[in-house]
Amino acid sequence: MAANTNPTVRKRRLGAELRRLRLASGLKSTEVAKFLMVSQPKISHLENGNRAISPRDVRDLCALYGVTDQRVIDVLMQMARESGQPGWWHAYGDIPQSVYIALETDATCLHTFEPMVLPGLLQTPAYAHAVIEETIPRITAEQAAKRLKVRLRRQHRIYDPARPLRLWVVLDESVLHRVVSGPDVMREQLEHLKALSTEPHITVQVLPYGVGAHPGMSGQFSILQFADSPDAGVVYLERFTSDLYLEKRSDMQHFSMLYDHLQAQALSPDRTRDLITDTTKTYIEAASRP
Repeated sequence: MAANTNPTVRKRRLGAELRRLRLASGLKSTEVAKFLMVSQPKISHLENGNRAISPRDVRDLCALYGVTDQRVIDVLMQMARESGQPGWWHAYGDIPQSVYIALETDATCLHTFEPMVLPGLLQTPAYAHAVIEETIPRITAEQAAKRLKVRLRRQHRIYDPARPLRLWVVLDESVLHRVVSGPDVMREQLEHLKALSTEPHITVQVLPYGVGAHPGMSGQFSILQFADSPDAGVVYLERFTSDLYLEKRSDMQHFSMLYDHLQAQALSPDRTRDLITDTTKTYIEAASRP
């Protein structure tokens, strides 16, 4: 599904939770529509996150579904109130990956595997600028500048002192050796990566060439989890034209298992920092050559 046509993250998550509660109650969407005196398609639109829902409707649905925990009701009603509020990224106009940015902004924990480049949250401005310009054909200078601003603004999430994002990154070793822009940019980027990896809420591991074939060879993926839905989450698969968002429990379990295997096969955080240090030296030497 195209990222710029998706509903807001709060609508999506609220709709998914209301669907879960309805299924747990054993009610069909037609029965719910009859109770609320609305059409059945309206219930489907609410559960798919394609339509806003009022706090009052949320309260009525919780009563119908037999939800008695007031804390759960309060959280869902608050999500309904917030579902129409624009996020910071709306100030930049129509941008790609707006749904993912909304997810990332709300997430408390992010596990990501990257086989080709550093994740955007860990990129230096020079590295990010080069990646944007060199991977998007025919991008204009204005478009590149806007994407760079958005990418750097996203990084505020890992520096938030009130609720820093718990970030766990597994990188293929090729990411360290793929020269983006030049040795000076790579040296700066790897020094930045090493510094961030010492933060208590950030873990970086490198999957060395020596492991051979591994579960991440099919490509990049990220797993996002949220404070108000600890048992649920979203798997994000970035694609060039259409990103994928997987929310089924079976998908979460599948990709969580893949990530467990990648973590087990990767170098420890300490050995990863040693490898980053050694690789950085090669870029220092390369930059010093005439």
